[in-house]
Amino acid sequence: MLTIKLKRIGKKNQASFRMIVAEKRSKLQGRYVEDLGWLNPKSDELNVKKERVEHWLKNGAQPTDTVHNLLVKIGLIKGPKRAVHAKSKKEVPVQSEPTGLTEGK
Repeated sequence: MLTIKLKRIGKKNQASFRMIVAEKRSKLQGRYVEDLGWLNPKSDELNVKKERVEHWLKNGAQPTDTVHNLLVKIGLIKGPKRAVHAKSKKEVPVQSEPTGLTEGK
């Protein structure tokens, strides 16, 4: 199954992204089928090859939630935006203090 997703590029602390079509289970930094545009979140610039995105959507490629929201924003997809939540950090369990009871010496 093909997906349209964002691939991170750019230097440390200067993230920018490429919008790509790739196999759903492929590595994010691995091979991809086609480059569809780019996104620079710092300057809020977005460049998309609209006719190619429409082509891949018609041929069954599924956008990720973030890409779906970007496509709704520029008007390629009609409908509501999807809820995208940041990954939550796992809480470290707190160790209980000893009760003071000790077994025999």
